[in-house]
Amino acid sequence: MKTYFAVVTMVLLVTMVISRILMMQNQGIKAMKFGEIDKKDFLIPPFALFYFYLISSNAFHWPQVSKQAFFRSELIGWIGILCCASGLILFFFSLISFGKSFRVGIDEEQPDKLVTTGVFVFSLNPIYTAFGFVLLGQFLIFTNWILFVYLALGIWLFHRQILREETFLKKHYGKEYSDYCSRVHRYMWK
Repeated sequence: MKTYFAVVTMVLLVTMVISRILMMQNQGIKAMKFGEIDKKDFLIPPFALFYFYLISSNAFHWPQVSKQAFFRSELIGWIGILCCASGLILFFFSLISFGKSFRVGIDEEQPDKLVTTGVFVFSLNPIYTAFGFVLLGQFLIFTNWILFVYLALGIWLFHRQILREETFLKKHYGKEYSDYCSRVHRYMWK
């Protein structure tokens, strides 16, 4: 069951993002800005597809790149489920809180208002925090060394993107964003 929940988590995350992008597109808002500022972003999708395969191959017993696990623990696997569920819930409420301001990537042309309500009261970056919970949870479910590498690289990539977004937000929103940053932590509560 835990392994299937890991796959369902990935499917739900992707479905929520695609649904939000399509809903916004129907409202005349281009929410997909991925790779428009930094073309190196296009290196991410092949690694994401490989990650989806790693999770699916573990769950459905497809040919695996590596079966080597750090350890096996039923309790740690259930903690992984809790991390994935927490990540999904946080992601869902992040999308709701974002409203029409949601973008995949940085929108320099038509940024919407600065969102400081909903889950953004607790975190400047709840979506990246949610992804971090999901990556951690999936590693705890499978404890595979490749997923550990993905966890470490994912956290590094999220942090890199957060720094890029912070630079834009400071420039675009100025004091309003600085005041917001003084009240709320980059990842979770202060």
